Amino acid sequence: MSRTAIEFSNICKKFNNAGYNAVDHVSLTIEEGEFITVLGSSGCGKTTLLKMINRLYEPNEGNIKLFGEDISGIDVVKLRRGIGYVIQQVGLFPHMTIADNIATVPKLLKWGKEKIDARVDELLSLVGLEPGEFKKRYPSELSGGQQQRIGLARALAADPEIMLLDEPFGAIDAINRMNLQDELMRIHGGLKKTFIFVTHDINEAFKLGNRVIIMNQGRICQFDTPRNIVKNPADDFVLSLITSSRNQERFWEGLD
Repeated sequence: MSRTAIEFSNICKKFNNAGYNAVDHVSLTIEEGEFITVLGSSGCGKTTLLKMINRLYEPNEGNIKLFGEDISGIDVVKLRRGIGYVIQQVGLFPHMTIADNIATVPKLLKWGKEKIDARVDELLSLVGLEPGEFKKRYPSELSGGQQQRIGLARALAADPEIMLLDEPFGAIDAINRMNLQDELMRIHGGLKKTFIFVTHDINEAFKLGNRVIIMNQGRICQFDTPRNIVKNPADDFVLSLITSSRNQERFWEGLD
């Protein structure tokens, strides 16, 4: 039986000098092992919601629990070392080899050298890169898609139970983006970790997520399976997202 991995209870976040809540009274529950995508236009609060899970932002109201424990009582460094975090800009250290980049958190946790070396090889293989070919390279010697794979491997290094991914494929070209989506689904299926993935691309959200959170103006419009959302859109905003995606499909059909 699955556990509740993440629970938001009446969460609000308002930034200084803002006249509105970036996240506005959000309550939701995510089960262990789910792949949740968070979809919405720019400024809707999706990244803010994500960043409160690892306390990069602190809520003004409400509480967040990870596996039943209120995160406000957890040491923030300990909390973040137990959560994988992947962003669009990747953020690899340019002066460090790929192996050293992946080993960043295990070294902080004082793992032994043999354990770290084995984990680096394991993770490079997991993200589809040959260890012998890549671990001694530097980030500047990799393509954007390869760098994003290394960013994912680094986030997985300490075997976190929760992975946060903030538009990680937003700067990747269309072909590599699709390939990375497929790889991410394969990795999630093999690991059974809880993934939270932010995107503004409806096709990406519906392809990856077993459930999708749709946000608008800081609130959750709908949180359901892709099939249920398409069959029963909760409001006009959700309907407009679905309609825009279908109109794009008709454009391609017209070129056949």
